[in-house]
Amino acid sequence: MIKSVSPRVWAFDCEWVPDPLAGRILYGLPDSTPPADVMRRMWEEAGADDEDPTPYLKTAVCRIVSIAAVQRLEQRGEVTLMLLSLPKDPDDEAQRLESSILGSFLQGVGDRSPQLVGYNSFNADMKILIQRGVILGLRAATFCRRPDKPWEGVDYFARHSEDHVDLKDVWSGFGKASPSLHEMAVQSGIPGKLDIDGEAVASLWLEGNFRRIVQYNECDALTTYLVWLRLAHFAGKFDDEEYEREQSRVRTLLETEKVKPGREHLGAFLAEWDRLRAIVSVPR
Repeated sequence: MIKSVSPRVWAFDCEWVPDPLAGRILYGLPDSTPPADVMRRMWEEAGADDEDPTPYLKTAVCRIVSIAAVQRLEQRGEVTLMLLSLPKDPDDEAQRLESSILGSFLQGVGDRSPQLVGYNSFNADMKILIQRGVILGLRAATFCRRPDKPWEGVDYFARHSEDHVDLKDVWSGFGKASPSLHEMAVQSGIPGKLDIDGEAVASLWLEGNFRRIVQYNECDALTTYLVWLRLAHFAGKFDDEEYEREQSRVRTLLETEKVKPGREHLGAFLAEWDRLRAIVSVPR
């Protein structure tokens, strides 16, 4: 169970797709092979069939296309929330570079030392951050720094560290007994997957719909944050009144952001939140 809530929390989520360059190199495909054909070959090599045409690939052969986080910052008794996403401008080709997305995130974590919160982040998100950082030749010394003793500094790589809270680690059983984030969220009155899920990201990327990927990623980060709030309340880190205030801050963030151009998805998230809360409000 979680022991603490740090002054700066980042509830984060990463999105990735099969890397066409990796596929061309690994399977000796011509440089002219279209990305869609390369991805199809990668899935075939991973055992694709009619029931599962896009099986899970090793994260090392995937490229990160978006990272989003909800930041909770407490300073001098004041709490502020911010929705962070990379690339900041999905229409900017330079910002869409994997090295730019990953490098910016690792630099931000290293400089600000937030308490990271994710779902299956220890086994998936954290591993792809490291693997792709090595493959791309990035340097992330502050992110990677580990203290000699647990109390001497931030350590994102220690299992069950308070610096990196993996929600799945906190509540999961074994194999099929492990609930998904969506299953935990919607039963708690929190939006999970809306109109698309993670399997659609590769298709969106091939279509060039980069903005939709970021929007989907932001919603996942919001779901992760709201579920973490509920867990922190369960663990006694927020009393009932504090928990209501924390949720109200999220609502204010969504109300403020949803009216901006290209932020309509946040209005849809808020509407689904209201719908689910009404459903689960009955005595159980």
